[in-house]
Amino acid sequence: MKKTWWKEAVVYQVYWRSFYDSNGDGYGDLRGVIEKLDYIKKLGVDVIWLNPFYESPDRDNGYDISDYEAVMEKAGDMETFKELLEAIHAKGMKVIMDLVVNHTSDQHPWFLDSRSSKDHPKRDWYIWREGKDGGPPNNWRSYFEPSTWTKDDKTGEYYFHSFAKEQPDLNWENDEVRNEIYRMMRSWLDLGIDGFRMDVINLLAKQEGFPDAERPEHINYLADNPGIHDYLQEMHREVLSHYDVMTVGEIPFVNPETGLLYVHEDRHELNTLFHFQVADEMPVMDLSRYKEIQESWYKGVFEKGWNSQFLNNHDHTRQVTRYGNDGQYRVESAKMLAIMLHTLPGMPYIYQGEEIGMTGVRFNSIDDYNDIAMKNKYKEEVEKGRDPQEVFEDLLLLSRDNSRTPMHWNSEEHAGFTSGTPWIKVNPNYPDINVEQALEDQSSVFYTYQNLIELRKEHPVMVYGDYEDLSKGQEPLYMYRRSDQNVTWLVALNHSDAPITADTPGEFAGAKTRLVIGNIQIDAEARNTLPEKIELKPYEARVYEIKTID
Repeated sequence: MKKTWWKEAVVYQVYWRSFYDSNGDGYGDLRGVIEKLDYIKKLGVDVIWLNPFYESPDRDNGYDISDYEAVMEKAGDMETFKELLEAIHAKGMKVIMDLVVNHTSDQHPWFLDSRSSKDHPKRDWYIWREGKDGGPPNNWRSYFEPSTWTKDDKTGEYYFHSFAKEQPDLNWENDEVRNEIYRMMRSWLDLGIDGFRMDVINLLAKQEGFPDAERPEHINYLADNPGIHDYLQEMHREVLSHYDVMTVGEIPFVNPETGLLYVHEDRHELNTLFHFQVADEMPVMDLSRYKEIQESWYKGVFEKGWNSQFLNNHDHTRQVTRYGNDGQYRVESAKMLAIMLHTLPGMPYIYQGEEIGMTGVRFNSIDDYNDIAMKNKYKEEVEKGRDPQEVFEDLLLLSRDNSRTPMHWNSEEHAGFTSGTPWIKVNPNYPDINVEQALEDQSSVFYTYQNLIELRKEHPVMVYGDYEDLSKGQEPLYMYRRSDQNVTWLVALNHSDAPITADTPGEFAGAKTRLVIGNIQIDAEARNTLPEKIELKPYEARVYEIKTID
């Protein structure tokens, strides 16, 4: 297996608009990230991923871009970004940016030109079609709307959008589009960034002819279509191969077999990927299914490509609420999930606030939410005649705003995030869950994350070790081993709010051990010798190193 810096890295995602507001306008900004870099450095991560800060009307929190080479006013300006980039590098960290090239804003000059007339040279930069039978060209749904098509009154044709109608898709079949995107990518890489997180990158290629779908509610027809690998190999050849950078693709609707095509080291496309067999397909923890997913991706990708490990990000509810216990066992389950993700095969991603155990949120009204996907779905369902409160309750758990509320820095007003009025309400539990409190408590969630990151730098088994599930059918126990050369780690996790007893694998019972990390204090004997049975408290996690006797 090839060893690379990015395989050994831990990535920290900064959703800057909710991170820290330096000027009191209610929005986090790039200056705010600069002011909090010492905190990120203290955590110990290697790479910072910044969500989009390009010029944008901000209909979808920056994922609707109107200028790829300018900085939106809310975030700052280009000089501030250059200062941030230099400061990150000075602290020994790297930075990757969001690359959003499936679609632009409908306010991008390219689209304004494209929609101006059927004869404009940029008409073919986007996807335009005549309607059919008095309606859209086909029956496809978008992520955010009932249809992927919106009619433009000026020309009478429909344009295609995989997301909101304000986010028209680029036509990647057009050579000029691709060349302009590659030029833009080179401009950022030449500035000194260290790579890209590529937004929904497997949506670039479309189904030929746009045929009707048998089941339009299953929107997998938007992704993973013929031609996508030609585009990504061309992107690698024209741009990425000329830089020592990291690329991670957001790739929905793939399994290990199809996912490997994007990250196989011999195919020259991407370094690693986010798949969504967990976050999109598992609303609450289904441990049996989760184990199957981990094993299938390990067998399908490990040693040939590289996987990513995450349970939450800016699009998915905070992990301790969705997959742990954000009440009585918030601290224990937050630490347990951290230990699991950092000891499974693949690259761990930390979403801001995860490292202090921040939780999802429940606001009182749909009016308190900002998420365009949630608000559009609420409107659509209510217009069908459903009870508004019932619709609201159904949408709460998976609302993207669960993870977008401001970072909790302290117990002061607005959690120390801003001196103004925050762009979205702060989670009311900030007086009890915040950075200031976490840093003062050596047993906090923060220091578990810091310890895990330090261990990853010291122990190659966490990065390159083999993986074997030892607990199939034994839920809520998750027990697995990681092995590298003469080093073996045994990981034992209790995914429940009740104590459990786990049988130690026979080959390890009575072995001399060292407790590498855990989330609950245990006595010295249990730290140094594996008993025949391991008693695990609710949400307890233990990682043992098995000592090899020559």
